[in-house]
Amino acid sequence: MKLRILVPAALLLGLAGCDDAGRMTPTTQRVGGGAAVGALTGLAIGSISGNAGTGALIGAAAGGAGGFAWDQHQRSRQRSFDQGVAAGRSSR
Repeated sequence: MKLRILVPAALLLGLAGCDDAGRMTPTTQRVGGGAAVGALTGLAIGSISGNAGTGALIGAAAGGAGGFAWDQHQRSRQRSFDQGVAAGRSSR
């Protein structure tokens, strides 16, 4: 039972090191991070209910969606900041 939980968890954590020399975009990092955290959480919850694999898949999907939503929020904040800076510079 423990092996069925530890192997997928180790594989998911191993994917965190797949960044090829820092070339991941912030979007990819946020979605991947969200999916990894969601998968680990789903794995833990699924193992309690008796179906760790399905829990990990559902958790990865939910975490990836959450990571993407967070990325869009952060991008919107950055665009607003950049527009404010540009407006301040043009008013001089």
